[in-house]
Amino acid sequence: MTGTHIGIDVGGTFTDVALYDDGDLTTAKVPSTADQSVGVMEGIEKACEEAGVSPPEIDAFSHAMTVSVNALLERKGAKTALVTTEGFRDVLEIGRQARPDLYDLDAEKPAPLVPRKRRFEIDERTTPEGIEQEVDEDEVRELVRGIDTSVESVAVCLLHAYAHDGNERRVAEVLREELDVPVSTSSGVLAEFREFERCSTTAVDAYVTPAIDSYVGRLAERAAEAGVPTPRIMQSNGGTAEAETVREHAVTTTLSGPAAGVVGAGATVSRKGGLVTFDMGGTSSDVSLVREGEIERTTSAEIDGLPIGVPMVDVNTVGAGGGSIAWVDSGGALRVGPRSAGAQPGPACYGKGGQRATVTDANVVLGYIGPGTALGGELTLDVEAAHEALESLADEAGLADALEAARGVYRVANANMARAVRSVTVERGYDPRGFGLVAFGGAGPMHAVSLADSLDIERVVVPRPAGVLSAFGLLAADEKHDAVRTHRTPLADADPAEVEAVYSDLERRVREETATGDPVIERAADCRYVGQSFELTVEVEGFDADALEERFHAAHDQAYGYRMDEAVELVNLRATATVPREAPRVVYGGGGDSVLGDREAYFPDTGRREATIYDRDRIAPGERVAGPAVLEQAESTTVLPPEWVGEVDSAGTLTARRED
Repeated sequence: MTGTHIGIDVGGTFTDVALYDDGDLTTAKVPSTADQSVGVMEGIEKACEEAGVSPPEIDAFSHAMTVSVNALLERKGAKTALVTTEGFRDVLEIGRQARPDLYDLDAEKPAPLVPRKRRFEIDERTTPEGIEQEVDEDEVRELVRGIDTSVESVAVCLLHAYAHDGNERRVAEVLREELDVPVSTSSGVLAEFREFERCSTTAVDAYVTPAIDSYVGRLAERAAEAGVPTPRIMQSNGGTAEAETVREHAVTTTLSGPAAGVVGAGATVSRKGGLVTFDMGGTSSDVSLVREGEIERTTSAEIDGLPIGVPMVDVNTVGAGGGSIAWVDSGGALRVGPRSAGAQPGPACYGKGGQRATVTDANVVLGYIGPGTALGGELTLDVEAAHEALESLADEAGLADALEAARGVYRVANANMARAVRSVTVERGYDPRGFGLVAFGGAGPMHAVSLADSLDIERVVVPRPAGVLSAFGLLAADEKHDAVRTHRTPLADADPAEVEAVYSDLERRVREETATGDPVIERAADCRYVGQSFELTVEVEGFDADALEERFHAAHDQAYGYRMDEAVELVNLRATATVPREAPRVVYGGGGDSVLGDREAYFPDTGRREATIYDRDRIAPGERVAGPAVLEQAESTTVLPPEWVGEVDSAGTLTARRED
């Protein structure tokens, strides 16, 4: 990679910046702002000032944000209407028979994004074989009169439009003629069978499109005013896309930030043996898996109970971040999250008026974050406020003092994160002991070694830009586009010519969306045993039914521990276009006097100990650091408990292992 490139990731508390300039890496954090584009531009200015470059010298700008996921979690998206086939108005409400909590008699499903009064039916009929009753355009125009003028977006999801989209396209054309709002079609968003998931994904796209369109447009304008290129946007699938493409496919940005972090982990650490990525930020922790050199992806994700079927990096998120609030439930048990103090007022130790104890406050009381630490290089600590918040929590929980409360908060937060790690490893047939744990985010390296200890993971890796790894991942992210179409048939009866025709059309679509170079095309297929209701995705290298069947058997055996003698069914065909991007090669100097002093810290297994404090950026390549130790840098802090030893390599990456 040559030239000047900048990656900016917006989180709940901080906006992270990574600026690469011909081998030199400059990182920075600034507080996130209500209008995320303001914080982004402040981050550009700060990083450029520190690097000694001017914004117009930037050659490429990549960006990850939380606009769409915030709109979903806070239910602050567009006022959306839905047009669907007569008789299917309530698909969004009915959903599936699965309950959110099987044994909770009071459990409630999340309310649909589109209330019933804004769901409209149209008299048409399409089957998997073709269109039996065409749409009456006059009926669509009559329907428009019933749509409230305050509606900001419309989703169209007609029965079996994944197979034949003629009726759906005609409905969308009339709606666009009659209404001055975005219109999302299910055949354009997710051309797969399963009405509920397809309808839900289309509704999500319509719900977040106005927010994404407005935000990306606003950011592009501000970037242009500063002489900075239009940003490329990180998608949930782990690849970037042009700003205009994302504005037309907003649903692809729902996990933009977490995807960037996983890409960053894969770009800075050897993937041999597999990796569990652990990103602990201000409001949540994200866990994912890199297996056999490939980032795990899924097409059956949920966000706040809403199914989203587009390809995503497979991330498990728990509400345990640095800003997560500790509280006592009605039974007297100590809990952590999912409520967060956010950036305003933030943890008590920020000195901005926060009074509730958080995970960050617990780390201050435990001695992991020192009195002179400037969090994110921006915020100075109010240690007394952290102690007062933990004392108050201790009184409420019936604990001895602030230290006892801090120990409990740290332990509960780690237990929440351990469950997330098990969900992407043990629950999917993988032994976590065979993986390395890559820790990043502002708070991740503080918890990583204790978390690894609880899971018997022997290797913890902390990349040099750990505090801003999602921003760094943006510098390394490939351009990536996906397309899918349902093509259901027994695998043994599949016509190679028909399959090839579908693949050719999918490849044409992803090539048309590619903007930066000649893409590498990968094919895949979703298969299942006849009678099953779920599929597994397997690679396709030239359509050979026998080879595909064997790969499916092997994938099923890996995932579930057995294979069957039943016939295999072909369900969906997929194509992915990737334009590889060379990862930045950062020069790490290190060296000098890295020891800053020592301070008392509390460790779970050994109690109070004197820990050596290091300046992480001065540790020389090859230097070994023995715990108990705390390694400080501007954007994150790494904690090494007793009996663990870390070593820094030539790229500045720290690898920690338990002493023999």
